[in-house]
Amino acid sequence: MSEAADELANVIGEAYNIVFFTGAGVSTESGIPDFRSPGTGLWNKIKPVEFQDFVSSESARQESWRQRFSGERRMQNAKPNRGHLAIARLIADGKASAVITQNVDNLHQDSGVPDDQVIELHGNASYAACLSCSTRVEMADVESQFRQRGTVEPCGRCGGIIKSATISFGQAMPEGPMLRAQAATEACDLMIVVGSSLVVYPAAGFPEYAKRRGAGLAILNREPTPLDDVADLVVHEEIGPTLSYVVGIN
Repeated sequence: MSEAADELANVIGEAYNIVFFTGAGVSTESGIPDFRSPGTGLWNKIKPVEFQDFVSSESARQESWRQRFSGERRMQNAKPNRGHLAIARLIADGKASAVITQNVDNLHQDSGVPDDQVIELHGNASYAACLSCSTRVEMADVESQFRQRGTVEPCGRCGGIIKSATISFGQAMPEGPMLRAQAATEACDLMIVVGSSLVVYPAAGFPEYAKRRGAGLAILNREPTPLDDVADLVVHEEIGPTLSYVVGIN
């Protein structure tokens, strides 16, 4: 393994409170394509339905659900990879306190990180929720209804619109997770960015904020990011093999 990986192991060993900030790159080794890579990114293949269209148009909602329930089920079938498992190990050992994630795939929870230590900035695609009262609806029930009727009925509790519990284009960022992410950032002495291009704001502002507050900043990503020049350590290696080496798991 590289000298940079050894250095990452050293900074992890010296830290007292690590917070991870993860993006799509940590899940590509689980078979989930990212959203923006030229030619392979999901947004190159489909045009996502924007939030205001989803809210105002039944046909837009039907198109959104059609996109959701057609094609390959890579996200639904994905399993945590060595990167997820290494992060979960550091959480379990008390070395890291939280994972701030841009991902919606639930793989951090599936790897063993407790729900209350995963801060999902862009929501979660594994279930749906009412936009009015936040009642949770299991995605299997939504899919069954859509396939039978071609539509998704309003919330049985309040009559509101049911939507995947993800943050869509044009939708406001969730206040609760943003506040939790800020608090976690302020408390850490080391933030490790894993698999994020750091170009999507406001989420990408948290590593900057950590650095400004005096925390160490390490970036593990296959490609360069806009924060490489200010980071204390940059590792351009494969994520799963590097993290599993650093943490000492197979």
